[in-house]
Amino acid sequence: METVQTTIRLPKELVERVKRQARREHRSFNSYVEHTLDKSTELVFPKLKPEDFIISDEIKNLTAKHYQRPSQEELDADPKLAYLVEKYEL
Repeated sequence: METVQTTIRLPKELVERVKRQARREHRSFNSYVEHTLDKSTELVFPKLKPEDFIISDEIKNLTAKHYQRPSQEELDADPKLAYLVEKYEL
């Protein structure tokens, strides 16, 4: 995972509280802040795996009645659409 160095301004009292909590959890300040931010944003921005995007045959069959494959011209004009159509065999 690529990391990026950043600077933020925090109240001194907050920094001290975070440092104390990090020590209680046997973590560095940075590790504790990263862990806390990761956990607090997990519900809003869930970590999705490639298998989370698999479309079942049942769903494909349900949508087949309403789905119209884009024309080759549309696929040529939109590489992202072409990728999705190919990937999910639509």
